[in-house]
Amino acid sequence: MQEQKIAIKPLLSPNALAVLKRRYLKRNDKGEIIETPDELFMRVASHIAAADDKFGSTPEESEQTTQDFYRMMARLEFMPNSPTLMNAGRELGQLSACFVLPIEDTMESIFETVKNTALIHKSGGGTGFSFSRLRPKNSVVASTSGVASGPISFMKVINSATEAVKQGGTRRGANMGILRVDHPDIVDFIKCKDDLSELTNFNISVGITDSFMAAVKARTDYPLIDPRTGKQFTIDGRPQSQNASEVFQAIIDHAHKTGEPGIVFLDRINAGENTPEVGLVEATNPCGEQPLLPYESCNLGSINLSKVVRSVVDSSDTTRMFRNEIDWGKLKELIWKAVHFLDNVIEQNKYPLSEIDKATRENRRIGLGVMGWADLLIMLDIPYNSEEALELADRIMAFIQKEADLASADLASKRGNFLNWEKSVFFDPKTQMGHPRRNSTVTTVAPTGTISIIAGCSSGVEPIFAVSYVRTVMDNTRLVETNPLFESRAKDLGFFSEMLMERIAEKNSISEFEEIPEEVRNVFVTSHDISPQWHIRMQAAFQSHTENAVSKTINLPKEATPDDVKTAYESAYELGCKGVTIYRDGSRAFQVLSTKQTTVEGKEEAKGVVKERPETLQGITNKIKTGFGTLYVTINTHNGRPFEVFAQIGKSGYDTMADTEAICRLISLALRSGVEVEEIIEQLQGIGGDSPVFGASGLIRSVPDAVAKILHKHFGNGKALRVQTDLSVLNCPDCNGKLNTESGCIVCPDCGYSRC
Repeated sequence: MQEQKIAIKPLLSPNALAVLKRRYLKRNDKGEIIETPDELFMRVASHIAAADDKFGSTPEESEQTTQDFYRMMARLEFMPNSPTLMNAGRELGQLSACFVLPIEDTMESIFETVKNTALIHKSGGGTGFSFSRLRPKNSVVASTSGVASGPISFMKVINSATEAVKQGGTRRGANMGILRVDHPDIVDFIKCKDDLSELTNFNISVGITDSFMAAVKARTDYPLIDPRTGKQFTIDGRPQSQNASEVFQAIIDHAHKTGEPGIVFLDRINAGENTPEVGLVEATNPCGEQPLLPYESCNLGSINLSKVVRSVVDSSDTTRMFRNEIDWGKLKELIWKAVHFLDNVIEQNKYPLSEIDKATRENRRIGLGVMGWADLLIMLDIPYNSEEALELADRIMAFIQKEADLASADLASKRGNFLNWEKSVFFDPKTQMGHPRRNSTVTTVAPTGTISIIAGCSSGVEPIFAVSYVRTVMDNTRLVETNPLFESRAKDLGFFSEMLMERIAEKNSISEFEEIPEEVRNVFVTSHDISPQWHIRMQAAFQSHTENAVSKTINLPKEATPDDVKTAYESAYELGCKGVTIYRDGSRAFQVLSTKQTTVEGKEEAKGVVKERPETLQGITNKIKTGFGTLYVTINTHNGRPFEVFAQIGKSGYDTMADTEAICRLISLALRSGVEVEEIIEQLQGIGGDSPVFGASGLIRSVPDAVAKILHKHFGNGKALRVQTDLSVLNCPDCNGKLNTESGCIVCPDCGYSRC
């Protein structure tokens, strides 16, 4: 397609620009950025619009579609999932975020899945698995006369493979592991992430059945099922059961402790599945919002609800001239264009496996969702935790579902129904007629971590996490970041001050700031202000009009009890959710901080207390040229952070060797005493000597300067040696910003770093 004219330029925030530069914009062989944000959006728009040519569009129609798609993205009204932004119109060409791979109970199937997982992660996708078909550990393997190692051992194999593959040079892969609650290894599965240094590339969820929930309510036992036979599992001829209440309590206790496992309601998912004759859904994508059949992929996109607001004259309110309302006409227009966009993605996608190509095209599953929900409520002066917010959630998602269905039906009339349409709920075999559909599903509510940063809005259907928070940038400068809607409101009402923003940054809430008007405090509620029941009810309101599922984190305060987790799980089931993820503040070793007040449970270690050295540590050794000879610096780590430093320097004389040893001993003592590595780097870097030398690392002024450069290379600016296993990180390893938790993943709202 010929080069397109760019009509408007996107208005991007500094954070959005930083994310695009770090992860999305094209680079040349030297690593230099060779693309602007508007060129990125045009690259994506023109590539996705080109699918229209397959269906007889004229050049003029294709050009109009290109411009429509471009304007949606450039105006930050709609964003597709990250792989589409990264790869559309580029050589890799893999545009989907979500995949599910089957695993059968054979060694060939297991390791074929390992290979396929690596290919998907290399292409930029995340993967979900059900391990429920694998025989339990210690089962006899007839072909070898040995015993099976069980599902968890193979999860570790996939975890290691994930760790070895960097996704398209932009992000590391993520997995979802699901095991049915009636699998014989379920208790071990529930406990498998107690050590958060294990299975670091997995979210895990228990597949809950309706019969299990009935047994929980009745306080009875339930049978464990042998996945090979489909019958009750036996040991030495004795049928095996578990007490449902005890297993449910184990799930609750471990989720309270670490945030995992989550739960997915498998029977409910399948009861709402639009292609039941094709197969059973057993797994979801890594964040849980996208149930998929084996080998299916799904293309997701989200409408920014903060962009469908218009200001109108308010004759009913004497205190102000204007009020905000939803522009339903604009929302409808965006829905139809977004469905068109997402269906085109299926055509333009380069799938990593032929099986995925086939399964995806047969069902043509798409997932249109929303972001900016919290922003919309604020703009409409509606508290998140209110009946009015729930009513609007129900109304707006019902509208999106209805219009997305109509848009898909319209595409079907022009392009044909999806291939499995006659095996779907849309077809009536008695009349041989039905409701036309281009796509088997049309709606999904995803967490939108990175794309919401690009769009400059709140993520998914989550509340805002903080009104004001402290961010430490690369030179250790401390900046106070304030929600732009709150800052604007504070200035309009005359209570804004830098000092107030500093004080707010020390809290998780503004509820106790009496100098802030009550109506403002009610509207700018954060996730910490909102009780679990409101979180669950909001998820349920969106789920009632979403064909796939809804990604939502149920935030609990640090003092929440296991009974609070139990209430959240039971409410989610009763209110019709398809799954639920809880996160209790302070419950993970990598506790995410967004305000100064939040601390890490069991991790508050005072400086000056020398930590005991573990028996075994892992590390790295770097070679660097100095004026005194080649210096070899070894840095050993604990939980991914530098713990001790050793160095050797050859042919330099005993005094230099002694000085080098002394420097390293003092650095090690400081590290083991809790001194931040950035402080050590700052003290050492630039120290001059009498034999400076230029090398691959630039000007090396002295041995201390050389050690500082090695420390900075691997650990400066909050980096960890192996980020994916560093579970004590408090700051983003890429930009040193504060992290947030979304749907079982940690996300940086500043640079888009994420890890599930």
